[in-house]
Amino acid sequence: MSQSDRVRHLMGDAVESEQESPMVGTPQTAADDRPDRATEAFLVHRNLLFTVAYEMLGSAADAEDVLQETWLRWAGVDLGTVHDQRAYLVRITTRQSLIRLRTLGRRKESYVGSWLPEPLLTAPDVAEDIALADSVSMAMLLVLETLAPTERAVFVLREVFDLGYDEIAEAVDKSLAAVRQITHRARAHVAARRPRQVVSAAETRSALDAFQRAIETGDLQSLLDILAPDVVLLGDGGGVKQAVPRPILGADKVARLLAGGWGKVPGVTSLRPAQVNGYPALIVHLDGELDTVVAVRIDDGLVTGIYAVRNPAKLSHMERETVLSR
Repeated sequence: MSQSDRVRHLMGDAVESEQESPMVGTPQTAADDRPDRATEAFLVHRNLLFTVAYEMLGSAADAEDVLQETWLRWAGVDLGTVHDQRAYLVRITTRQSLIRLRTLGRRKESYVGSWLPEPLLTAPDVAEDIALADSVSMAMLLVLETLAPTERAVFVLREVFDLGYDEIAEAVDKSLAAVRQITHRARAHVAARRPRQVVSAAETRSALDAFQRAIETGDLQSLLDILAPDVVLLGDGGGVKQAVPRPILGADKVARLLAGGWGKVPGVTSLRPAQVNGYPALIVHLDGELDTVVAVRIDDGLVTGIYAVRNPAKLSHMERETVLSR
């Protein structure tokens, strides 16, 4: 097995879109190509680490970079001093994610238009884990965006991955008392902003089917029937593709925009359902090419949030399923 093949196997999806250059610090394997202990441990926990980083960052590209930074640090660790490899790797990933999160915050300040999380085409088993699906949904990732970096890390590690307070304290370099306070504050903050209830994939699919039919037929009344009165539409074109420059609020405005805009799109358009971030969503193809990912938030059977991602840089993970785990 070549060096580049070992890197590809080690990082999985994290390097498939990058040039096949050797990774600094990648350990050598034995002559029969069996991975050494460090490599094997990293491979076992790779999907978990990616999920931690993605939930903290809302960006798959940045999560992949964090994984590579995690690997570089892990490769230099004396495994004889590590009592819990999973906890140690999560700690490295968390610290690297916090560093990246602050950089990402500066980038968002100059971002053109609304910033939305990077959508992922997810495997069916993600939807089966309701807690995981809820935690990576576009709606929840936007709620997490309203937390301070350390609050976000503490909330994700405690509420999603059920880490102990002592483990979290080591990961974020805070005292146990501080972590407990941050957890309480973050829970209250998220509870006030998250969807009113966890909606099943079946309920989301039913509402999404009605939403899709209304858009395709341009039926204004059907759109008004499925949209909540306080629905919000956000579009992310990243300054590259046309998108609504600011949030559109209210069922009447959103319905008229969707009913009038679909038929005016130049070219051949199609809508098809897909599993995105653990929930049913819609993918828009224009002249056969992926153009937009439309995720929704459902409350009480009505669409309360519409998140349309058009920025091409954010659509690369819609080409293949991403494996997430807790």
